[in-house]
Amino acid sequence: MRYTSRFMRFGGIEAGGTKWVCAVGEGGTATLASETFATSTPDETVARAVEFLAGRGPLDALGVGSFGPVDLRAGSPTWGRITTTPKPGWGGTDLAGMLHAALGVPLTLDTDVNAAALAEWRFGAARGLATCCYVTVGTGIGGGAIVDGRPLHGLLHPEFGHMRIPRDAARDPFDGCCPYHGDCLEGLASGEALRRRWGRPAEELAGEDAVWELESEYLALGLVNVVCTLSPQRIVIGGGVGGQAGLRQRTGRRLRALLAGYLDVAELTEPGAGEAYLVAPALGARAGVLGAIELARAAAGAA
Repeated sequence: MRYTSRFMRFGGIEAGGTKWVCAVGEGGTATLASETFATSTPDETVARAVEFLAGRGPLDALGVGSFGPVDLRAGSPTWGRITTTPKPGWGGTDLAGMLHAALGVPLTLDTDVNAAALAEWRFGAARGLATCCYVTVGTGIGGGAIVDGRPLHGLLHPEFGHMRIPRDAARDPFDGCCPYHGDCLEGLASGEALRRRWGRPAEELAGEDAVWELESEYLALGLVNVVCTLSPQRIVIGGGVGGQAGLRQRTGRRLRALLAGYLDVAELTEPGAGEAYLVAPALGARAGVLGAIELARAAAGAA
């Protein structure tokens, strides 16, 4: 099926480690078509995305928000490649090259969490702010940041999930599940960490106070680092684990306590402020793919 319109049309891919979300849109929060499917091998997954997008063209540009780490360095010979991911079979995948070769349209690449942060800044829970962060707590943990309307890059890109945080081994003897660091934030507080520590997935642990007290402790410790280094005006918490009932509120209260009044701003010192500072994504599970479309739209210079 081909669409005809005088408006520019953009493709977006949220390329996650568990699932891919593909969509076509003209910008904004509406899409013309979308499809979600499980992540399998690189060849199979990219082929399915190409089939979906090729049937809904012509596209003016494609935006991709990918799980990582991914090489985003301009001019790098490995730009667009997924690098040291623990996802089996995906290390070294030339994601940008495969998609560009198949579709032949201009392509913009960023992390999936930077894409989600961009969408929430542009259309959602962080609209109107100069700075914000998006943190997803799901199978893994990742984070993206927006500064003055642009995703934050640097040496590579933010990797919130792999910051090192304190662990009391007497309280929590679980050594962590990250294959690189063991007890980094992702290794201690991701959905995979919950499953391995408690023997059940997060959705089966609802109502178990000890589980969520420990989870909120780890998340708050990680977010203290985010607040003190990037100083975002708001933090959006997404992901399946991040959306568990009461978790944002617990984490916000613990964040406020850990900061101990040092940052003298109402958003972090007034009673109840910590919970309001950490917010749910207004765009829900669509933030990543809408951000990918926005990456394409911005790169194409669309108004």
